[in-house]
Amino acid sequence: MKGGRGALVLEDGRTFYGWLFGGGELPRFGEVVFTTGMAGYQEVVTDPSYAGQIVTMAYPLIGNTGVNETDAESRRPWVAGLVVREIQEEPSHWQERETLAAHLASHGVPGLSGVDTRALVRHIREHGTLRGVIVPAPEGPAAAEAWAEKARAWRMGDVVGEATCEAEYEVPAEEPWEAGPDADGPKPGGGRPPRVVVVDFGAKGNIVRELVRRGCRVRVVPARTPPEAILAWRPDGVVLSNGPGDPADEREGVACVRGLIGRVPIFGICLGHQLLALALGGRTAKLKFGHRGVNHPVRDERTGEVLITTHNHGYAVVEESLPPELRVTHRHLHDGTVEGMEHRDLPIWSVQFHPEASPGPGEAKSLFDAFLARVRAGRREGEA
Repeated sequence: MKGGRGALVLEDGRTFYGWLFGGGELPRFGEVVFTTGMAGYQEVVTDPSYAGQIVTMAYPLIGNTGVNETDAESRRPWVAGLVVREIQEEPSHWQERETLAAHLASHGVPGLSGVDTRALVRHIREHGTLRGVIVPAPEGPAAAEAWAEKARAWRMGDVVGEATCEAEYEVPAEEPWEAGPDADGPKPGGGRPPRVVVVDFGAKGNIVRELVRRGCRVRVVPARTPPEAILAWRPDGVVLSNGPGDPADEREGVACVRGLIGRVPIFGICLGHQLLALALGGRTAKLKFGHRGVNHPVRDERTGEVLITTHNHGYAVVEESLPPELRVTHRHLHDGTVEGMEHRDLPIWSVQFHPEASPGPGEAKSLFDAFLARVRAGRREGEA
């Protein structure tokens, strides 16, 4: 698929015309969202949290550095489709291995270029996230309305089931862990590396990489793994990953989290944060158009420190629904939504944003250090 006239038809009938690129069969339905980062398109398209979504890049020039072998966040692109103002067909970068268009084509992902993405983003901001469909350019208003009707009828499937790993696998620690009361990170010199299970609801690769860099032995398990199977590995901590879809639909994930509470330290990220809230009696709600980008300011309510963070979520935890044993630790400075929480008594913490970044600033990566410091403390208490 290349060069033909195409269109993105939204469920409310608004139609945006452009030129098709990439690959895959049409029509291609999805939830139409936008992300505001000026860089990091390869990480965006390979982020499993975007499964089932047609992603609009707000920055107008996409594909300038091509696609390389190091920046992918998973085994393949997960976006249902990609909408851009301009796609670069002759990228320039020393690491570039293929163009973005070729990469999407090889994985059957359609794209649409030449779109007035500024108008599309403004439309989503005004009307909220909408379902849509990428199709060959419809001939006339009646044809466009027929596609809009089909978009209204479309429903997202089991995107977590699609995005999670098929089987568990293990990643060894990069260097030996040195235990002891003065340890502030991984050091050479013996000691058992901390065992951390990552429950893969659609995990970005950099979550695992950040743990491994800190000396952890990581086991990644599929989303629907029973809690007893996770605990059988005797982990020192569990990380609940990011992932796509509505958290309220992930009932098995909520049940799994509920079975882990009070039995092992838990750190939730994005969807993992939402599942923790649900497991502890809270609720989640859909945001009007979500938070997606690499420059969202989040305040640590305990210290007053403001972090510039990476976001990719369409739902948020409803603060008023949280039980008294949970307290809010981080808050979004744009709309006041809950961006982090911790349990008052149990070793449970979570954040709505992405401390692993990729793309985006690394200011929040210290949260992995904080999690592992508490894991170390728990291990020392257990050995005492």
